[in-house]
Order: sequence, then structure tokens, then C-alpha cells
Amino acid sequence: MPKRFELPPRLALIASWVPPGTKLADVGTDHAYLPVWLSLRGRVSCAIASDLRKGPLERARETGRTYGAQNIDYRLGDGLAFISPEEADTIVIAGMGGENIAAILSAAPWTADGCHTLLLQPQTRAEELRRFLADHGYAIQREALVMDRSILYPVMEVQGGAMALSLGQLWGGAKLLHDPLGEKYILEKIIRLQGAVAGLNRSGVPADREKAEGLRDVLTALLAMREEWRHANCP
Repeated sequence: MPKRFELPPRLALIASWVPPGTKLADVGTDHAYLPVWLSLRGRVSCAIASDLRKGPLERARETGRTYGAQNIDYRLGDGLAFISPEEADTIVIAGMGGENIAAILSAAPWTADGCHTLLLQPQTRAEELRRFLADHGYAIQREALVMDRSILYPVMEVQGGAMALSLGQLWGGAKLLHDPLGEKYILEKIIRLQGAVAGLNRSGVPADREKAEGLRDVLTALLAMREEWRHANCP
């Protein structure tokens, strides 16, 4: 790793959303690139870098030692179990599945108190995360897409609050109507779901046929979202 490093695109987007001077908690930090980068630039007053496993946490400490980051507390723990509400203003949970992010937040309901900003970046199953947020007192304040190593990722800024999402928004993004990558994101979902429906239709199991019917409803909603995006962005 070079002596001065830059963040990959998905972490760079998250970093640009971190409020200056905040107390940061990076859950599932792995190499701790994000808190170290922010600390070295004076963007955070302090940071907690936590991980569930000893190996990633030791890699995080090594990153901090290599670059001389001084104000980072490295913690071994599951999710937010060993982080108290007053220790962080901004919580980053990135690089894991949407269902895992939802489970971490479910175990820490204080994150919906309206006093904390959550920056979430699901690798997979973003629709499950959006559904959890809408059902448990969270509101997506903004959402953006970023391309990183040819993969498209959604990033969400979330706070406590009320939010209602349509079926299309659950799958195609809550606030991506004007995102330049929005149509590509929707099309990727459509193509993946079309393949899933085709596979389920070949099955003779009644439950699979029911699942296919539900996915067809999602496809209809996503096709409508694509048309809405084109209407909003195409002259």
C-alpha cells in the first residue's frame, strides 16, 4: 500500500457525506481505510473502527499504525453491541449484505432516535434493507449510486423518521430518480429478475409459481420506474 492512499470510489462517496468534525463509528471496518483516511485529513473528531473478527481488526490497527492515525479506537465486537449512543454521531455500515445491515440496526434501536446519521452501503439485497428501514422508523434522506470495479453500489444517508416506499422504490431505489446511473441500476435489476422468473416458471413446485408471480409484480413496478427515470432525465 502506498504511503499516501486514496479511497476506492464507494468509500470515497461515503467519505464525502461524513459531516466535518463528527464522532464516527465504522462498523465492519476491515482494513479501517475509511476512518484512517478521514482521521488523517482532520475530518472527524474521533473514530471507532469495529469488526466482528480478530483478523480484520488487526489489519485495521496495522493501517492506523502505518499512516500514523492517532484518534481511532479499535474494537472487537458484533455490530453496535459495544458502541454506546453517545460515542458516535455518524455510523457507517458498508461492505456487507443488506440483510446483515438490517440485523445490526435491529439490535441497536437507538440508531433510529433522530440524533444519529447512518451511512449505509449494502453490497447485496438493498431491497431488504430499504424495506427494514421503512418498517422500523428510519427515513432515507438521500441515496446515490457509485460504480466501483464495474459493480454498481447504492449508498444511503439515513436518519430516524417516517418513510413510505412503493414496490418500485424498494427494489429500484428510494431517491434515485435523478441519479445518472439510475436507469442502469434499474435495468440490472430487471434483467436479474427476468432470469429468476424464467427459472421459477420451469419448476413444477406450486410455491415457486407463486414466487414467480410476486417477482412479476416487481418487474412491472421496475419497468414503470424506468419510464419515470427516462421522463425525468431524457430531453
